[in-house]
This record gives sequence, C-alpha cells and structure tokens, in this order.
Amino acid sequence: MQTNGQDTENGGKGMPDINADENLSGTTHLNDALADESELDKKQQELNEMRDKYLRLVAEFDNFKKRTAKERIELMQTANKEVIISLLDVLDDSERAAKQIENASDINAVKDGVSLVFNKLKSTLQAKGLKPMESLHTEFNPDLHDAITEIPAPSEELKGKVIDDMQKGYYLNDKLIRHAKVIVGK
Repeated sequence: MQTNGQDTENGGKGMPDINADENLSGTTHLNDALADESELDKKQQELNEMRDKYLRLVAEFDNFKKRTAKERIELMQTANKEVIISLLDVLDDSERAAKQIENASDINAVKDGVSLVFNKLKSTLQAKGLKPMESLHTEFNPDLHDAITEIPAPSEELKGKVIDDMQKGYYLNDKLIRHAKVIVGK
C-alpha cells in the first residue's frame, strides 16, 4: 500500500524524495561547480604565468652563461696583446743588435748594446708586474722552490737553506708563476 509516495509495506522506508529539502534551489550544486571552475581557471592562469616566468629566467640565465663564456674566451685571446706589443720594441732592438754584432769590431760596443737591450727587456717585464724571486740564502720552502739536489752546507747557518739558484723563480703581480730551481744545503 502506498501513501504520499511512500511504501507502507516496507515500514515506511521507500525511495527518498529527491526534492525533500525545500530551502535549496535545484541549481546550487551548479553554482558551486562554476565557482570551483573559476578558481581552477585562476590557479591555472597563475601556474601558466609562473611557468612563463621560470622559462624566461632559465633562458636569460642560459644567455648570461653563453655571453660570459664568450667574453672570457675573447679576454684570454687578447690578454697578452698588451704585453706582446710592449715587447715588440725589445724585439726590434734585438734585431738591430744582431745586425750590428755581425759587422762589429769593437767588443765593448757590442757588450754595451746587448746590455741595453737586456735592461730594456727587464724593465718592460717589471712594468707589466713581473718580479724575480729572491731565493739565495733563504730557508728552503717547497711551495716556492724545486730542489734539484742537496749538497753539504759550507757553513752551519746554511743548512736547510738555498745555497745556489739554478733557475730563478718569478712572481707576476705577487702570484707565483714559476718555482725557483735551487740547490739546498744539508
């Protein structure tokens, strides 16, 4: 038996009335879905903007790396240009001296000419920051010196010190560029 759309044979438990809540309109679930879609669109737009910013930043950084690598290569290729240009004068003087040596009869004039060229070379290199290492009679330091051999020290105070300089060490702008090859007293 049925009364008001309910099954009384099953103890009044029948199909629920889908329009039981009269206070809710039938389209509220659609409004919620539209709000969710609008919020989802906002989030998607924010995500796209962030992705675009990220891609631009990555591209910008990649361009920066390429540009600095190119500049570094150019700098390395032209870094010695200034030094080479300043040494060209010394090279010219050396060529003139070599021509004069072939025809020279006065050995003192040849010595003076070679000495002048050598002094010009030395002063040019010093002007560019080259400085010779003073090693003679200093304490042996493996960070600065390469020991060729050890010989008996001529005096007690020269033990463990540099007795002879076989090849000078050099600094360039206070940075070691060549170790001195030395003989150490033992």
